[in-house]
Amino acid sequence: MSKQPNKFVFEGQDVAWQKAGNGNPLIILHGWGSSSKVMLPLAKSLQATHECYLIDFPGFGDSPEPGKAWAVGNYAELVNSFIDQIIPEKKTDLLVHSYGGRVALKLLSDPDASTKIGKVLITGGAGLKPKRKLSFYYRKYTAKTLKLPFQILPGSMREKGLNYLRQTSVWKSLGSSDYQKLSGVMRETFVKSVTEYFDDVLPNIDHEILLLWGRDDQSTPLEQGKRLEKGLKNSALVVIDDAGHYAFLDQPIKFIAITKAFFDG
Repeated sequence: MSKQPNKFVFEGQDVAWQKAGNGNPLIILHGWGSSSKVMLPLAKSLQATHECYLIDFPGFGDSPEPGKAWAVGNYAELVNSFIDQIIPEKKTDLLVHSYGGRVALKLLSDPDASTKIGKVLITGGAGLKPKRKLSFYYRKYTAKTLKLPFQILPGSMREKGLNYLRQTSVWKSLGSSDYQKLSGVMRETFVKSVTEYFDDVLPNIDHEILLLWGRDDQSTPLEQGKRLEKGLKNSALVVIDDAGHYAFLDQPIKFIAITKAFFDG
């Protein structure tokens, strides 16, 4: 694997990526707030049998932020274009973590992109509508109440007022920990991303999918893995004990053994 990442340009956006190994192509996608560096141990463990491609999503790792707020679809279109340009005339497998799961579900529900994809392994994948606690609804409706006085103002004054509100400590305290760490275009991207769900498209996906979950995952609880297994036609859920959201770091030997058996079997 080269020390300096390669560069791929998608709609004027620079995207950093790396390649390791030889064999069947495998695209590895990281989660929100992460980067391809976190996924490197997986690529190194699989490079004897797979040609691994690690992509830094725009706004993460060595890829600069997008010029405007992106949705899940933009990231999926990026991966689809990457396949067309970097891995033409070959089907590629996917190994995706967390936010990468959203992107994978978007790709698999697209008639064009889905034909370019073989097997899929999703670990700690996001993308289903979560079960909400009462505290979520308290924050949601408090935020709506705070915005109400500004929404009756004329255009320019309304935007100034809302921008002021977004800078206050009260407003910031209503967001999730991920939201609070963000600003500008990435905050808008986060909001667009976490409000798009894929529950309804699961029955339309035919691919062979392994759902590999840490039993103690708090970010995307095991309940979501079970719902994915129930909704997908051709999937199986495997649970790793003593592992959380980063099961491939918590239990690397078990994770790699299961991964190799799935992709090579």
